[in-house]
Amino acid sequence: MNALKKLNPYFLRYKWRLILGFFIVIAARVFAVANVNFIGQSVEVVRSYLNEDIPMDLLKSGLFKNLSLLLGATALSGLFTFLMRQMIIVVSRFIEADLKDDIYAQYQRLSLGFYKQNRTGDLMNRISEDVSKVRMYVGPAFMYLLTALVLFATVIPYMYNAAPSLTLYTLIPLPILSIAIYRLSREIHKRSTIVQEYLSKLTTFTQESFSGISVIKAYTLEPQTQKGFTDLSNDSKQKNLDLVKVQAFFFPLMIGLIGASNLLVIYIGGNQYINGEIAEFGTLVEFIIFVNMLTWPVATVGWVTSIIKAAEASQTRINEFLDIDPTIANLTDTPTPIQGSIAFNNVTFTYEDTNITALKNLSFTLEQGKTLAIIGRTGSGKSTILELIGRLYDVQEGAITIDKTPVRDLNLNDLRSSIGYVPQDAFLFSDSIKENIKFGSTKATDEEVTAFAKAAVVHDNIIEFKEGYDTVLGERGITLSGGQKQRVSIARALIGDPKILLLDDSLSAVDTETEEQILENLAKLKNKTTTIIVSHRISSAKNADSVIILDEGRIVQQGTHSELIAQEGYYKELYQEQLDEKEM
Repeated sequence: MNALKKLNPYFLRYKWRLILGFFIVIAARVFAVANVNFIGQSVEVVRSYLNEDIPMDLLKSGLFKNLSLLLGATALSGLFTFLMRQMIIVVSRFIEADLKDDIYAQYQRLSLGFYKQNRTGDLMNRISEDVSKVRMYVGPAFMYLLTALVLFATVIPYMYNAAPSLTLYTLIPLPILSIAIYRLSREIHKRSTIVQEYLSKLTTFTQESFSGISVIKAYTLEPQTQKGFTDLSNDSKQKNLDLVKVQAFFFPLMIGLIGASNLLVIYIGGNQYINGEIAEFGTLVEFIIFVNMLTWPVATVGWVTSIIKAAEASQTRINEFLDIDPTIANLTDTPTPIQGSIAFNNVTFTYEDTNITALKNLSFTLEQGKTLAIIGRTGSGKSTILELIGRLYDVQEGAITIDKTPVRDLNLNDLRSSIGYVPQDAFLFSDSIKENIKFGSTKATDEEVTAFAKAAVVHDNIIEFKEGYDTVLGERGITLSGGQKQRVSIARALIGDPKILLLDDSLSAVDTETEEQILENLAKLKNKTTTIIVSHRISSAKNADSVIILDEGRIVQQGTHSELIAQEGYYKELYQEQLDEKEM
């Protein structure tokens, strides 16, 4: 139960609703017990009339009185039961929403390295399935357990006062029912977990199939994919059948033990009535109703125990994430405006998950408003430089300064909001093109969206779509070509008016003519925006103020385009190679 203590602040947040719900539960159960008492009195009035103990007018008045009270108590019991669910079940929905908000907020805070070590499906499962199981604990389990306790506290003393020995005999099957339901619920939970696992497998399989449908069709893999899905589906069907077979025992077991309790009431209670140990026949009727009333709460004890175990397991999984301290934290609340000058001073960086040293004793400076191009082979550390500038990671050795201030001392929100970042894999959301561009500045006008789309040389492509800027993109922007996605991403970065613009090989999917137009437009921002362009193309680097060549995390060449093509080395070789390709 230690894991569930994490929920105490949520309970305290809604303590007045829960306290009111507790008193409503008491009221609902008291009126429910009163109903049974009025039924017993009505039966006793009828018995007295049949035995000629009372005349017809007393029968009518007695029945009218009891039935009136019964209707009133039933209405009040129903009203309080409704209010009970409104108080407790609604609170569970509030707590569910709050918990999801807190988990999502934690996901937002956690560092990039966290996502490299955890699967997306697992993260989604904890915020959906695990939270749903926790809600069953804070809602239905809490309510039914509270109802059972109140009912036991009101019904059993009443029964014992009316017929002590009959009460003991009547309650014998109920603990057996509770234990049986507990074991049954545990088995149901175990098999339900397996069913959920297969559901996750099916979901993952279909999601990957839909995302990779072009590859499946290109390699004619439809038969193999169909077979894989059918096998998974059949396995899932079998696991569901295994679950249903166990669930099928639930209600027969409960009904059987209810019947056993009723038989005990009728047989033992009947003998006691005949022997005069029970004074009123209505007491037997009350006991039969009470047995049926107590059966579900008794059954819920086992069911609730199973829910609590499942909730504890789920909350443990949730706590694993909630208890993680982000490795990248905002160390100051003081606003720190960004101008854009950048300096790397003997920076060495090693990725913890792979233990690969991406940068080794790297140093360079970039003045505000200047453009730096970074060229190098795959894996030379180019993208790592951009990630460190945005403080997606912290360096282990050396220092990075922006405007002569260590990057760790800058307000993290100010830093990142001042950066326009276009990654290698341009990611677009399943929304309209306009909204994807406005993601860089949510307050941007339609005119600004159009202007920056023109700057990214994608406006003409957009207006060719039937819906234009309102065209809704498929998942991950699949509606657009690779080059169009890159240009929409550039427009999104530019619209935020960044002080620092980071382009991570984001022109690789466009032709050289379009690339030239985009670079010309970016040059107009030169006086106010510090730009770093990572590329494999010399054409992207030739107009930069300076160029550095990386190899295995070190700078092996540095200078302007004209300086570098005049000296032997990787840059000149790459330039000549691409020049030859262009001439061909």
